[in-house]
Amino acid sequence: QVQVRESGGGSVQAGGSLRLSCAASGVPTNTYCMGWFRQAPEKEREAVAGIYTISGRTDYADSVKDRFTISQDNAKNTLYLQMNRLKPDATAMYYCAATRGGPCRPLGVSYYNYWGQGTQVTVSS
Repeated sequence: QVQVRESGGGSVQAGGSLRLSCAASGVPTNTYCMGWFRQAPEKEREAVAGIYTISGRTDYADSVKDRFTISQDNAKNTLYLQMNRLKPDATAMYYCAATRGGPCRPLGVSYYNYWGQGTQVTVSS
């Protein structure tokens, strides 16, 4: 059974930092992509950052480049998202996701099969 669980959300003032963690278990060994997505109230879910799990190559949404860093610890089956210089528009529910296998694009929402329940991030001005 696949389980993906996020943690690390919270409230922070603009300019602050948070680190999200994603513990994944039961994910197929041929999972090629994992990523972080977010959804604000009344908005569509959008990609934040993704990673090719084999090569380690990463991809970021333009809005978070140079401020957010996605990384993985394969030994711990854990994915991270370090978020620096946070802005109020980053307020959203953040989701971790993994693909089942096969071709994927790290920022492509439609490629992802397994999703966590989300962790809330609130950035105040």
